[in-house]
Amino acid sequence: MASVLSYESLVHAVAGAVGSVTAMTVFFPLDTARLRLQGVVNVLLTTPLWVVNTRLKLQGAKFRNEDIVPTNYKGIIDAFHQIVRDEGILSLWNGTFPSLLLVFNPAIQFMFYEGLKRQILKKRMKLSSLDVFIIGAVAKAIATTVTYPLQTVQSILRFGRHRLNPENRTLGSLRNVLYLLHQRVRRFGIMGLYKGLEAKLLQTVLTAALMFLVYEKLTATTFTVMGLKSMRKP
Repeated sequence: MASVLSYESLVHAVAGAVGSVTAMTVFFPLDTARLRLQGVVNVLLTTPLWVVNTRLKLQGAKFRNEDIVPTNYKGIIDAFHQIVRDEGILSLWNGTFPSLLLVFNPAIQFMFYEGLKRQILKKRMKLSSLDVFIIGAVAKAIATTVTYPLQTVQSILRFGRHRLNPENRTLGSLRNVLYLLHQRVRRFGIMGLYKGLEAKLLQTVLTAALMFLVYEKLTATTFTVMGLKSMRKP
């Protein structure tokens, strides 16, 4: 036991810790790039499934003031087959560009959450459960509202049955996104970009608020059990 607590063991432990921290700091950008590349890979792999999912869910729906080509899919396999046959295989990746842009949604969410949290902690020592729930809900509401026009365009591209000009039928490039945003505003006004926002907020805001509440409680409990003082105010 004495050898374990010796000065030599302490030196080795500190040296190992410093070495590990240094290595992690130096190569952390690579890890960040790896994670973002995985986000990207996930979008590319799952977009065809989302395209088919959107088509099947909206099949037969009546859209007021929308010029939409009707579909007749018998199932998932038939939907894949018809999309590839009639629109080309690249149509399975409609909406890819706005999907990639939407990875900023959680970044915006956490930015506002931490900002609101710091503002409250300037006035009091601790956040209540209600505080966490409310600022979590507000942060998600802001992130959802800011990015909702992109989600609208994403859904339009995934549905893909609008009678658009051929030159605008791409993978959802920046040009296509801007084109659809402009068409949406010209046809329905600025509020056309936010159709269905109420339902989306109801779906996401309460979920995010509960998630932040559970996160804060688990963090505080973990620090308490470990006998550690959190570097952040709970």
